[in-house]
Amino acid sequence: MTFATIGTTEQARRRTILAHVLPITALGAAAMATRTAPALNHPRIAALLFVWIACDALTLGLVARRRRPLPRQVLATLAGGAFAAWMLSPAPLRGVIVATPWLAAAMMLVVTLHAGVRLVRVGALLPRTDLRDADGWRVLLSEMLPPAVARVLIAEVRLLHLALFRWSAPADIPAGTRGFAYHRQLAPMMTAMTILSMIEIGVTHLVVSHWSRTAATIMAVIGELSLVYLVGVIKSLRLRPVLLTPSGVHLRVGTLVNRVIAFADIAGFEAEPAGDRVRAADTLNVGLLAWPNLMIGLREPLPRRGLFGAKPPVAAIAFRLDDPAPFVRLLRWRLGLPA
Repeated sequence: MTFATIGTTEQARRRTILAHVLPITALGAAAMATRTAPALNHPRIAALLFVWIACDALTLGLVARRRRPLPRQVLATLAGGAFAAWMLSPAPLRGVIVATPWLAAAMMLVVTLHAGVRLVRVGALLPRTDLRDADGWRVLLSEMLPPAVARVLIAEVRLLHLALFRWSAPADIPAGTRGFAYHRQLAPMMTAMTILSMIEIGVTHLVVSHWSRTAATIMAVIGELSLVYLVGVIKSLRLRPVLLTPSGVHLRVGTLVNRVIAFADIAGFEAEPAGDRVRAADTLNVGLLAWPNLMIGLREPLPRRGLFGAKPPVAAIAFRLDDPAPFVRLLRWRLGLPA
Protein backbone atom coordinates (compact mmCIF):
# COMPACT_ATOMS: atom_id res chain seq x y z
CA MET A 1 0.00 0.00 0.00
CA THR A 2 1.55 3.34 -1.05
CA PHE A 3 1.58 6.52 1.03
CA ALA A 4 -0.83 8.12 -1.46
CA THR A 5 -3.28 5.25 -0.97
CA ILE A 6 -2.94 5.49 2.79
CA GLY A 7 -3.61 9.24 2.65
CA THR A 8 -6.65 8.75 0.45
CA THR A 9 -8.01 6.05 2.75
CA GLU A 10 -7.46 8.27 5.79
CA GLN A 11 -9.27 11.17 4.12
CA ALA A 12 -12.19 8.91 3.20
CA ARG A 13 -12.38 7.64 6.78
CA ARG A 14 -12.43 11.17 8.18
CA ARG A 15 -15.07 12.19 5.66
CA THR A 16 -17.21 9.23 6.72
CA ILE A 17 -16.81 10.12 10.40
CA LEU A 18 -17.81 13.73 9.72
CA ALA A 19 -20.79 12.54 7.68
CA HIS A 20 -21.98 10.67 10.79
CA VAL A 21 -21.02 13.20 13.45
CA LEU A 22 -22.11 16.49 11.90
CA PRO A 23 -25.78 15.53 11.27
CA ILE A 24 -26.10 14.21 14.82
CA THR A 25 -24.47 17.38 16.15
CA ALA A 26 -26.87 19.55 14.15
CA LEU A 27 -29.81 17.50 15.38
CA GLY A 28 -28.69 17.82 18.99
CA ALA A 29 -28.16 21.58 18.67
CA ALA A 30 -31.60 22.00 17.10
CA ALA A 31 -33.18 19.92 19.90
CA MET A 32 -31.57 22.20 22.48
CA ALA A 33 -32.77 25.28 20.59
CA THR A 34 -36.38 24.06 20.76
CA ARG A 35 -36.22 24.42 24.53
CA THR A 36 -35.25 28.10 24.48
CA ALA A 37 -37.69 30.93 25.20
CA PRO A 38 -38.01 32.14 21.54
CA ALA A 39 -38.89 28.61 20.38
CA LEU A 40 -41.45 28.09 23.14
CA ASN A 41 -42.99 31.51 22.42
CA HIS A 42 -43.40 30.58 18.72
CA PRO A 43 -43.98 26.81 18.85
CA ARG A 44 -45.45 26.46 15.33
CA ILE A 45 -42.42 27.99 13.62
CA ALA A 46 -40.06 26.11 15.93
CA ALA A 47 -41.77 22.78 15.19
CA LEU A 48 -41.62 23.29 11.42
CA LEU A 49 -37.98 24.32 11.57
CA PHE A 50 -37.03 21.40 13.80
CA VAL A 51 -38.67 18.81 11.54
CA TRP A 52 -37.01 20.37 8.50
CA ILE A 53 -33.55 20.51 10.17
CA ALA A 54 -33.83 16.91 11.38
CA CYS A 55 -34.76 15.52 7.96
CA ASP A 56 -32.36 17.79 6.06
CA ALA A 57 -29.32 17.13 8.28
CA LEU A 58 -29.73 13.34 8.18
CA THR A 59 -30.34 13.37 4.41
CA LEU A 60 -27.22 15.47 3.76
CA GLY A 61 -25.22 13.03 5.90
CA LEU A 62 -26.58 10.14 3.82
CA VAL A 63 -25.62 11.86 0.57
CA ALA A 64 -22.13 12.57 1.92
CA ARG A 65 -21.67 8.88 2.76
CA ARG A 66 -23.37 7.25 -0.23
CA ARG A 67 -23.08 9.85 -3.00
CA ARG A 68 -26.02 8.28 -4.85
CA PRO A 69 -28.25 6.71 -2.20
CA LEU A 70 -31.03 4.32 -3.13
CA PRO A 71 -34.65 5.55 -2.85
CA ARG A 72 -35.33 3.24 0.09
CA GLN A 73 -32.29 4.67 1.90
CA VAL A 74 -33.59 8.21 1.40
CA LEU A 75 -37.02 7.12 2.65
CA ALA A 76 -35.46 5.48 5.71
CA THR A 77 -33.47 8.65 6.46
CA LEU A 78 -36.55 10.86 6.18
CA ALA A 79 -38.46 8.48 8.45
CA GLY A 80 -35.59 8.62 10.93
CA GLY A 81 -35.64 12.42 10.81
CA ALA A 82 -39.40 12.53 11.43
CA PHE A 83 -39.12 10.05 14.29
CA ALA A 84 -36.18 11.93 15.85
CA ALA A 85 -38.01 15.26 15.56
CA TRP A 86 -41.03 13.81 17.38
CA MET A 87 -39.00 12.10 20.11
CA LEU A 88 -36.68 15.07 20.77
CA SER A 89 -39.36 17.78 20.68
CA PRO A 90 -40.57 19.24 23.97
CA ALA A 91 -44.24 18.86 24.89
CA PRO A 92 -45.40 22.24 23.45
CA LEU A 93 -43.91 21.45 20.03
CA ARG A 94 -45.44 17.97 20.02
CA GLY A 95 -48.79 19.59 20.71
CA VAL A 96 -48.31 21.87 17.71
CA ILE A 97 -47.42 18.89 15.48
CA VAL A 98 -50.57 17.04 16.56
CA ALA A 99 -52.63 20.20 16.05
CA THR A 100 -51.24 20.66 12.50
CA PRO A 101 -52.96 17.86 10.53
CA TRP A 102 -50.91 18.14 7.33
CA LEU A 103 -47.58 18.06 9.22
CA ALA A 104 -48.59 15.12 11.42
CA ALA A 105 -49.99 13.27 8.37
CA ALA A 106 -46.78 13.84 6.37
CA MET A 107 -44.57 12.57 9.20
CA MET A 108 -46.81 9.55 9.76
CA LEU A 109 -46.93 8.80 6.02
CA VAL A 110 -43.14 8.79 5.69
CA VAL A 111 -42.70 6.50 8.71
CA THR A 112 -45.49 4.17 7.53
CA LEU A 113 -44.08 3.93 4.00
CA HIS A 114 -40.63 3.14 5.37
CA ALA A 115 -42.01 0.43 7.66
CA GLY A 116 -44.07 -1.04 4.81
CA VAL A 117 -41.13 -1.17 2.41
CA ARG A 118 -38.92 -2.80 5.03
CA LEU A 119 -41.56 -5.38 5.97
CA VAL A 120 -42.00 -6.32 2.31
CA ARG A 121 -38.24 -6.86 1.98
CA VAL A 122 -38.14 -8.88 5.20
CA GLY A 123 -41.02 -11.02 3.95
CA ALA A 124 -39.13 -11.68 0.71
CA LEU A 125 -35.97 -12.71 2.59
CA LEU A 126 -37.67 -14.78 5.28
CA PRO A 127 -38.22 -18.03 3.27
CA ARG A 128 -34.51 -18.35 2.46
CA THR A 129 -33.14 -17.20 5.84
CA ASP A 130 -31.97 -19.63 8.50
CA LEU A 131 -33.24 -18.19 11.79
CA ARG A 132 -31.14 -20.69 13.75
CA ASP A 133 -28.06 -18.76 12.67
CA ALA A 134 -27.13 -15.32 14.03
CA ASP A 135 -26.23 -14.20 10.50
CA GLY A 136 -29.83 -14.84 9.43
CA TRP A 137 -31.15 -12.56 12.15
CA ARG A 138 -28.52 -9.96 11.22
CA VAL A 139 -29.73 -9.93 7.61
CA LEU A 140 -33.36 -9.51 8.67
CA LEU A 141 -32.65 -6.86 11.31
CA SER A 142 -30.46 -4.94 8.84
CA GLU A 143 -33.56 -4.44 6.72
CA MET A 144 -35.38 -2.78 9.64
CA LEU A 145 -32.46 -1.05 11.38
CA PRO A 146 -29.09 0.42 10.34
CA PRO A 147 -26.61 -2.46 9.82
CA ALA A 148 -24.33 -1.24 12.62
CA VAL A 149 -27.27 -1.10 15.05
CA ALA A 150 -28.36 -4.58 13.96
CA ARG A 151 -24.87 -6.01 14.60
CA VAL A 152 -24.67 -4.39 18.04
CA LEU A 153 -28.17 -5.59 18.95
CA ILE A 154 -27.38 -9.19 17.97
CA ALA A 155 -24.08 -9.09 19.86
CA GLU A 156 -25.86 -7.76 22.96
CA VAL A 157 -28.56 -10.44 22.80
CA ARG A 158 -25.98 -13.21 22.33
CA LEU A 159 -23.95 -11.95 25.28
CA LEU A 160 -27.04 -11.73 27.51
CA HIS A 161 -28.07 -15.25 26.47
CA LEU A 162 -24.58 -16.46 27.24
CA ALA A 163 -24.58 -14.77 30.66
CA LEU A 164 -28.02 -15.95 31.75
CA PHE A 165 -28.03 -19.42 30.18
CA ARG A 166 -25.53 -21.96 28.80
CA TRP A 167 -24.08 -22.72 32.24
CA SER A 168 -22.91 -26.24 31.32
CA ALA A 169 -22.47 -25.78 27.57
CA PRO A 170 -19.44 -27.43 25.92
CA ALA A 171 -16.65 -25.33 24.47
CA ASP A 172 -17.10 -24.15 20.89
CA ILE A 173 -14.58 -26.33 19.03
CA PRO A 174 -15.73 -27.04 15.45
CA ALA A 175 -14.97 -30.36 13.79
CA GLY A 176 -11.50 -30.54 12.27
CA THR A 177 -10.00 -28.03 14.70
CA ARG A 178 -8.06 -28.27 17.96
CA GLY A 179 -8.94 -26.09 20.95
CA PHE A 180 -6.52 -24.66 23.52
CA ALA A 181 -7.81 -23.20 26.78
CA TYR A 182 -6.62 -19.97 28.39
CA HIS A 183 -9.32 -19.34 31.01
CA ARG A 184 -7.82 -20.99 34.08
CA GLN A 185 -5.86 -17.88 35.08
CA LEU A 186 -8.09 -15.20 33.55
CA ALA A 187 -11.45 -16.39 34.89
CA PRO A 188 -10.53 -16.30 38.63
CA MET A 189 -9.10 -12.78 38.35
CA MET A 190 -12.14 -11.52 36.45
CA THR A 191 -14.44 -13.25 38.95
CA ALA A 192 -12.68 -11.39 41.77
CA MET A 193 -13.20 -8.14 39.85
CA THR A 194 -16.89 -8.99 39.52
CA ILE A 195 -17.25 -9.54 43.27
CA LEU A 196 -15.51 -6.22 43.98
CA SER A 197 -17.78 -4.51 41.48
CA MET A 198 -20.85 -5.92 43.23
CA ILE A 199 -19.64 -4.47 46.56
CA GLU A 200 -18.87 -1.13 44.90
CA ILE A 201 -22.30 -0.97 43.26
CA GLY A 202 -24.02 -1.67 46.58
CA VAL A 203 -22.03 1.00 48.45
CA THR A 204 -22.53 3.55 45.67
CA HIS A 205 -26.27 2.89 45.64
CA LEU A 206 -26.53 3.49 49.39
CA VAL A 207 -24.50 6.71 49.24
CA VAL A 208 -26.24 8.20 46.18
CA SER A 209 -29.73 7.28 47.44
CA HIS A 210 -29.31 9.83 50.26
CA TRP A 211 -29.29 12.60 47.64
CA SER A 212 -31.44 11.20 44.81
CA ARG A 213 -33.35 7.95 44.67
CA THR A 214 -33.84 8.36 40.91
CA ALA A 215 -30.11 8.71 40.27
CA ALA A 216 -29.41 5.77 42.58
CA THR A 217 -31.93 3.61 40.73
CA ILE A 218 -30.47 4.52 37.33
CA MET A 219 -26.94 3.78 38.52
CA ALA A 220 -28.08 0.49 40.05
CA VAL A 221 -29.70 -0.63 36.79
CA ILE A 222 -26.59 0.29 34.79
CA GLY A 223 -24.38 -1.48 37.32
CA GLU A 224 -26.47 -4.64 37.31
CA LEU A 225 -26.48 -4.78 33.52
CA SER A 226 -22.71 -4.32 33.55
CA LEU A 227 -22.39 -7.24 35.96
CA VAL A 228 -24.50 -9.44 33.68
CA TYR A 229 -22.29 -8.54 30.72
CA LEU A 230 -19.17 -9.24 32.78
CA VAL A 231 -20.54 -12.67 33.71
CA GLY A 232 -21.11 -13.31 30.01
CA VAL A 233 -17.54 -12.33 29.18
CA ILE A 234 -16.15 -14.58 31.94
CA LYS A 235 -18.19 -17.55 30.70
CA SER A 236 -17.10 -16.90 27.11
CA LEU A 237 -13.46 -17.38 28.12
CA ARG A 238 -14.10 -21.10 28.58
CA LEU A 239 -16.55 -21.49 25.71
CA ARG A 240 -14.35 -19.81 23.06
CA PRO A 241 -10.83 -21.28 23.23
CA VAL A 242 -8.02 -20.53 20.80
CA LEU A 243 -8.29 -22.82 17.77
CA LEU A 244 -5.81 -24.37 15.37
CA THR A 245 -7.74 -24.88 12.14
CA PRO A 246 -6.60 -26.53 8.90
CA SER A 247 -5.84 -23.06 7.48
CA GLY A 248 -4.52 -21.05 10.42
CA VAL A 249 -4.76 -19.88 14.01
CA HIS A 250 -8.17 -18.66 15.18
CA LEU A 251 -7.21 -16.37 18.03
CA ARG A 252 -10.10 -15.84 20.44
CA VAL A 253 -10.32 -14.26 23.87
CA GLY A 254 -13.94 -14.76 24.89
CA THR A 255 -16.16 -12.26 23.12
CA LEU A 256 -13.43 -9.59 23.22
CA VAL A 257 -11.01 -10.82 20.52
CA ASN A 258 -11.74 -12.73 17.33
CA ARG A 259 -8.92 -12.85 14.76
CA VAL A 260 -7.98 -15.45 12.19
CA ILE A 261 -4.30 -15.66 11.19
CA ALA A 262 -3.52 -17.83 8.17
CA PHE A 263 -0.44 -20.05 8.37
CA ALA A 264 0.91 -18.29 5.28
CA ASP A 265 0.84 -14.96 7.18
CA ILE A 266 2.87 -16.24 10.15
CA ALA A 267 6.53 -15.22 10.01
CA GLY A 268 7.42 -17.05 13.21
CA PHE A 269 6.51 -17.48 16.85
CA GLU A 270 8.19 -17.63 20.21
CA ALA A 271 7.35 -18.96 23.64
CA GLU A 272 7.83 -16.84 26.76
CA PRO A 273 8.49 -13.62 24.80
CA ALA A 274 10.66 -10.92 26.33
CA GLY A 275 9.00 -8.03 28.11
CA ASP A 276 10.29 -5.37 25.71
CA ARG A 277 8.78 -7.25 22.75
CA VAL A 278 5.42 -7.62 24.48
CA ARG A 279 5.37 -3.91 25.36
CA ALA A 280 6.51 -2.78 21.89
CA ALA A 281 4.22 -0.34 20.08
CA ASP A 282 3.72 -2.74 17.16
CA THR A 283 2.69 -5.69 19.39
CA LEU A 284 -0.95 -6.43 20.07
CA ASN A 285 -1.18 -7.93 23.55
CA VAL A 286 -4.44 -9.86 24.02
CA GLY A 287 -3.35 -11.58 27.21
CA LEU A 288 -5.63 -9.20 29.15
CA LEU A 289 -4.90 -9.57 32.89
CA ALA A 290 -2.38 -12.42 32.44
CA TRP A 291 1.17 -12.06 31.11
CA PRO A 292 1.39 -13.65 27.62
CA ASN A 293 3.48 -16.77 27.14
CA LEU A 294 3.27 -16.94 23.32
CA MET A 295 3.84 -14.47 20.50
CA ILE A 296 3.13 -14.86 16.79
CA GLY A 297 5.03 -12.67 14.32
CA LEU A 298 3.30 -11.56 11.11
CA ARG A 299 4.81 -11.37 7.64
CA GLU A 300 2.77 -8.28 6.77
CA PRO A 301 1.83 -5.82 9.54
CA LEU A 302 -1.90 -5.35 10.06
CA PRO A 303 -3.25 -1.79 10.14
CA ARG A 304 -5.17 -0.75 13.22
CA ARG A 305 -6.94 2.36 14.37
CA GLY A 306 -7.63 3.88 17.74
CA LEU A 307 -10.15 6.41 18.92
CA PHE A 308 -7.90 9.28 17.90
CA GLY A 309 -6.56 8.09 14.57
CA ALA A 310 -4.18 5.49 13.20
CA LYS A 311 -1.89 3.51 15.53
CA PRO A 312 1.32 1.65 14.65
CA PRO A 313 0.55 -1.44 12.52
CA VAL A 314 0.47 -4.79 14.31
CA ALA A 315 3.63 -6.80 13.60
CA ALA A 316 3.13 -9.38 16.35
CA ILE A 317 0.32 -10.70 18.54
CA ALA A 318 0.99 -11.82 22.11
CA PHE A 319 -1.42 -14.07 23.99
CA ARG A 320 -1.53 -16.65 26.76
CA LEU A 321 -2.54 -20.32 26.91
CA ASP A 322 -2.92 -22.46 29.99
CA ASP A 323 -0.78 -25.21 28.46
CA PRO A 324 1.22 -23.84 25.52
CA ALA A 325 3.37 -26.93 24.85
CA PRO A 326 0.79 -28.89 22.74
CA PHE A 327 -0.03 -25.72 20.80
CA VAL A 328 3.67 -25.09 20.04
CA ARG A 329 4.22 -28.68 18.85
CA LEU A 330 1.18 -28.63 16.58
CA LEU A 331 1.96 -25.16 15.22
CA ARG A 332 5.53 -26.22 14.41
CA TRP A 333 4.17 -29.19 12.50
CA ARG A 334 1.67 -27.00 10.63
CA LEU A 335 4.41 -24.53 9.66
CA GLY A 336 6.83 -27.29 8.65
CA LEU A 337 9.38 -26.34 11.30
CA PRO A 338 11.67 -28.85 13.01
CA ALA A 339 10.49 -30.07 16.41
